[in-house]
Amino acid sequence: MQVYLVGGAVRDRLLGRPIKERDYVVVGATPEEMRALGYRQVGRDFPVFLHPTTQEEHALARTLRHEPGVAAGQPYADPSVTLEEDLARRDLTINALAETSEGELIDPFGGERDLQQGLLRHLSPAFIEDPIRVLRVARFMARYRSLGFSVAPETLRLMSEMANQGLLDSLVAERVWKELIGALAEADPLAFFVTLRQCGALARLLPEIDDLYGVPQPTSWHPEVDCGVHTMMALAVACELSEEPEVRFAVLTHDLGKATTPENILPSHHGHEGRGERLVERLCRRLRAPVAFRELAMRCAVYHGFTHRLYELKPKTVLKLLNGLDAYRRPLMLSRFLLACESDYRGREGFHDRPYPQAADLWRLFEASREVSVKGLLTDKPGWWLGEAIRRERLRRIADLQAELKPPRVSAGQPIEDPKPRYIGADSGAEGTEEKDQQGA
Repeated sequence: MQVYLVGGAVRDRLLGRPIKERDYVVVGATPEEMRALGYRQVGRDFPVFLHPTTQEEHALARTLRHEPGVAAGQPYADPSVTLEEDLARRDLTINALAETSEGELIDPFGGERDLQQGLLRHLSPAFIEDPIRVLRVARFMARYRSLGFSVAPETLRLMSEMANQGLLDSLVAERVWKELIGALAEADPLAFFVTLRQCGALARLLPEIDDLYGVPQPTSWHPEVDCGVHTMMALAVACELSEEPEVRFAVLTHDLGKATTPENILPSHHGHEGRGERLVERLCRRLRAPVAFRELAMRCAVYHGFTHRLYELKPKTVLKLLNGLDAYRRPLMLSRFLLACESDYRGREGFHDRPYPQAADLWRLFEASREVSVKGLLTDKPGWWLGEAIRRERLRRIADLQAELKPPRVSAGQPIEDPKPRYIGADSGAEGTEEKDQQGA
């Protein structure tokens, strides 16, 4: 029985990066021997065991069967399987690395060389047997692009062939979502989407994002023009402001409605908020996104424009906005929403370093209106009157504070936000529709 450290732990050690977890391969052992040594078996498809002390995973060496009467590509474990045969199953050369207990590197496929050259290279033609590997390569780019990594040309070609052949269409939603959220948590999520777009996988898996590219916006508000470029710029700012994947996902999807704007009104995007809300909901249901992601993303799609124009809103519109965001019950929703709004605003060419006081001021309006005392409002009036009294008191407090707020000063000819949003109140929890004077240009 021989035990080897394998995969990511060896790779990250060679890169000088922190090792988050260690996985081991055991060669020359049977499940019975492992259990006799105190290892606890987990999983049924192939023998994986937890170390009795460290609880680290130890998998028996396995390879793929290619025998008559046996389905091709079925993994199986056996004491006769060698370490090299086990490593040959892996996706990339940089993941087919092992290390002995004495620290000796075992590298049968040139993974160390590719690490030194900064290349993500597929190990063999068997790469196509699991289409999720296309997303994993893109996710590795999100992790390592800052270190100078790129995808090997032959690997990018193979990924393109897989996308063109429709192999990605068979991926189940849960696997796609796991890779997407994992990429959003990496240091450079933009590289994930760039890589997927390079090989044609973005159009297959996330067409709502891919469709944004090439859609123009008014240069007065978006000097970068292209909606897809703006989305990536906003995502880059979101990564600076927050590590929360909910915030980053909301920024990624905040402008989906612009991809469906009728051509005859371009580059304007009137009504994109409502269209975007529906597209976000459809995307989240298709990928089976958790409720927290869906709710924040849908609210960002609908309401981000109102926050940009905060200093033009009437008190009752501010209150509708806060109610629509469910801020009084869930302040965390508002906090995340404001981070997304700031990311959207600053994610434009020439806007990155501009202040965004709207975020702090909307929070101040929320704070001023949230702590309404019920004691002084209790009378012999019917129950509905109490709710109306609270609403009126909140409006009064919002109006008083609005009188003190100072809008940011900007240079002539440089608007600070998009044209007025078309409506407010489409989302659950909002009150009615926006006034006609807010259905702007």
